[in-house]
Amino acid sequence: MNDIPIKNAATVILVRDSDEGPQVLMGQRGKAAVFMPNKFVFPGGAVDPTDAEVTLSNTAQNACMERLKVQSDPSLGPSLLAAAIREMWEETGQRIGQCSDKAPEMAHTQPDNWQSFFLSGCLPDPTGLEFIFRAITPPGRPRRFDARFFLGRAELIQDDPDDFGRAQDELSHLQWIPLAKSRDFDLPFITEVVLAEVQNRLNQPDGEHPVPFFSHDGERSQFLKL
Repeated sequence: MNDIPIKNAATVILVRDSDEGPQVLMGQRGKAAVFMPNKFVFPGGAVDPTDAEVTLSNTAQNACMERLKVQSDPSLGPSLLAAAIREMWEETGQRIGQCSDKAPEMAHTQPDNWQSFFLSGCLPDPTGLEFIFRAITPPGRPRRFDARFFLGRAELIQDDPDDFGRAQDELSHLQWIPLAKSRDFDLPFITEVVLAEVQNRLNQPDGEHPVPFFSHDGERSQFLKL
């Protein structure tokens, strides 16, 4: 089990305001899923090689890009941000980007798994995504990921935030869950930890927030700060 390769991955946490307080967008993994079956999770998944080839309309904030380079391949940042946007599109049908008449014209120049995004009339834009957490799946799991978590506001998406009609069937029961009630759902341990970090950042929006890094040295787990 410990020889399972660790894949780079990206996850998006979208937050919106409501009468019940902040809400986060989550969905449920299928009961037959190899990794985290039945768990409620944020949209996300592994980086695809094509994520390095897609045309992004902008770059992320400098602080985000610099944090992504710490203890990591410094060239990986754009691919992680692209993967976050692609996974959001595939799993929820929601587009993080800029509407543009040029997007459909550019579709044929983009990787195959990105063409539907461009044909929808949108250019992927990571500007509003903030890198807030990193976690490596512990040894002994059927799959292992080096996941970066990105936080953004619901205003980043270009569509009705409650319309998931274009989602592929990777997540079910897609919904905006009140942050205060999120722990009533069946969550992975790491998701609970990330939600605590989200709440901390919402409580202190102007504070200095290092990025927690849940890592492993052999069989020993450890929390670092990036």
